[in-house]
Amino acid sequence: MAEAHAAVAFSFTVTPDGYDVNINHEALKHVWQSGVVSWKKRIGRLKNNIRNGVFPATITSWMFVVGIILAVKLAGFDPSFGVIESIHRHTPGLILFSYSVDLYISTMLFGTLVWIGKFLVMRYILKLLLTYHNWMYEVRGTISLKTKIWFTLIRLYGGRKPLLMSYQSSLPKLPVPSIKSSVENYLQSVKHLLSDEKYQEMEKLASDFSKGIGNKLQRYLILKSWWATNYVSDWWEEYVYLRGRSPIMVNSNYYGVDALLVNNTNVQVARAANLIYAMLMYRRELDREELNPILINGVVPLCSAQYERQFNTTRIPGEETDQLVHFKDSNHITVYHKGRYFKVYIRHKGRLLKPCQIEMMLQKIVDDESRPAEGEEHLAALTAGERVHWAKARKEYFSKGKNKASLDAIEKAAFCVSLDTEPQDYDPNDPSKLDRYGKAMIHGKGYDRWFDKSFTFVVCSNGKIGFNAEHSWADAPIMAHMWEVVVTEDHMRLGYDERGHTLGTPEFQPPNPIRLEWDISLPCQQRIEESLQVATVLLNDVDLHIMMFREFGKGFVKTCKVSPDAFIQTALQLTYFRLEKQFCLTYESSMTRLFREGRTETVRSCTADTCNFARAMEQGLAKSECIKLLSKAADTHQKLYRDTMTGKGVDRHLFCLYVVSKYLGVDSPFLSKALSEPWKLSTSQTPHQQTDRLDLNKYPDRICGGGGFGPVTDDGYGVSYMIAGEDTIFFHISCKVSCPHTDAHKFGATLKKSLCDMRDLFSKD
Repeated sequence: MAEAHAAVAFSFTVTPDGYDVNINHEALKHVWQSGVVSWKKRIGRLKNNIRNGVFPATITSWMFVVGIILAVKLAGFDPSFGVIESIHRHTPGLILFSYSVDLYISTMLFGTLVWIGKFLVMRYILKLLLTYHNWMYEVRGTISLKTKIWFTLIRLYGGRKPLLMSYQSSLPKLPVPSIKSSVENYLQSVKHLLSDEKYQEMEKLASDFSKGIGNKLQRYLILKSWWATNYVSDWWEEYVYLRGRSPIMVNSNYYGVDALLVNNTNVQVARAANLIYAMLMYRRELDREELNPILINGVVPLCSAQYERQFNTTRIPGEETDQLVHFKDSNHITVYHKGRYFKVYIRHKGRLLKPCQIEMMLQKIVDDESRPAEGEEHLAALTAGERVHWAKARKEYFSKGKNKASLDAIEKAAFCVSLDTEPQDYDPNDPSKLDRYGKAMIHGKGYDRWFDKSFTFVVCSNGKIGFNAEHSWADAPIMAHMWEVVVTEDHMRLGYDERGHTLGTPEFQPPNPIRLEWDISLPCQQRIEESLQVATVLLNDVDLHIMMFREFGKGFVKTCKVSPDAFIQTALQLTYFRLEKQFCLTYESSMTRLFREGRTETVRSCTADTCNFARAMEQGLAKSECIKLLSKAADTHQKLYRDTMTGKGVDRHLFCLYVVSKYLGVDSPFLSKALSEPWKLSTSQTPHQQTDRLDLNKYPDRICGGGGFGPVTDDGYGVSYMIAGEDTIFFHISCKVSCPHTDAHKFGATLKKSLCDMRDLFSKD
């Protein structure tokens, strides 16, 4: 199936008769088309940069301001109080023009200066307004007059028709909390989890830190916050993700699954083609910044910086640290099927291929019966194993020749596609099928996902889909946003014919897929198999359970006047207490995208109030008392969540102080102990309905199954949940098989009972 392509556009040789010039017109045509596409993108980016540069003002407002000032000037009045005349006298070259031309130019220059002053003032006011966060604490209560005025001003100064990146320069910086507040909040979060003796020890370490080295570290951190756009994000990406030397499969990468209650088509290549096309259209929206920025309550913008590396991005292994590489554009994707890799072009003559044409190319791959090259089938196991091992193998065996060219094709692809040979599905009569579905997405076989790519799109043999995403470039809400858009496009716009194939008729024969060629030596094959052994041990140790909870959803929880997230977090604490007879330090992820380049912060959701509620439930106290304790626990949780979203969290601050201490070569017993405590319960809510493209009230069966991640500790649980619609909650529960006292299915069953017991508190006897 390999397709021959000319390597050069022209060549020449010297002969006894003179020069022999050979021009490849087809190659020159492709070079020209590629150049046209590239320049169109550059011009588009320039236009967007100009629009974003003057936001919240617009170019139209410039024309309006200049027009008004020019009209007033022509009417015989001087709105500049002599400034226009000063511009005329002191601007070189203007005196060479006639008086009327000089008048127009001087007035337009003055109008431009007024307009620049206007948008700078508007941007400063908008930035100042966005530093106000008290509205977060009023959204479910009585809104104060101050907040009402603030919302009005945001709408007034927030600009019209913003691009994806329009708000970036107006977002405030993440503030550095005080040492006192972070230490006090930390101690409060662990007091109920430690014995009196251990708490007194921690309190002493915290006091020594606050009075000693902590202040010095804080000064360096404040200095960084003045200089850097965000004082956390670059260190978080480097030290938490890129410097990790253990496998990223299961340990770092996360996954998502399909909408489970509908079946669009059983034709694998048709479903793949539609979704690939939808993803490429989504990428076009990102490139052109036509994707609407996320606005809380339709008013308050979230940072959009993480979207920039969603496509054309790969993680490159290094011996000490990995590197994220993002390419400006990519004209192809790579497809893995039955152990072979193919390069598939997505454009023809500068235009994106249609779904029906993509389906034709994918069908050729499926129909191809060629065998994988030696070592090719398990090649991606290198990305699933130890990072140092992969870095050394990459340098030694993939730095030249066929292997380098083929590896470049994978790493420079827009994204990777895996056409699986096994079906996956949801069957209410066989819950184990959903568990297998999740395991196929989080790790597959350990060699059929390119774990270094920003994401691998997985299509099962029966048309069900999912993805596996690398974590360092962005957090789950970014992938969830794309997933929501493309799955909705597949449902609502693209569609299939009566045989399950894509709609439309190909206008021309699309280019053939190109089989990637490899020359993998025996020593390299040995390296691949070593990585596969590591990956196999890791994936066999994953205990994963996906539970669709349909007894009730957020609709019922709201009638209890409790936040759905707080309700679920409290249920998780009750579940863990019922299983382990104790409480543990609990991680809940929240976002800090109200600030520029913000990513995540930790909600320490195991509070004294949630513990009191769990004990009351186990002791069988009266319903009224349990409801009172639940309400208090929920209020405490909501305050913590809002505090972390508004820059008052604990963990990222302590983490950055620890990094500074390592740079300075000083030890802090308090920071070392605080940051080494294990998160035996790591939780996260997957956002749903980030866009208004899908109406779940009209199409309730379109709910997506969400996604999940692996356990953070050897003896703990990872729990991801998605509140999908009014009466459904998805839970993705993971732990390790090798741990004798963790069991994902047992946790799920206990969690279901906890939720139902909490519901029964509100039932009328």
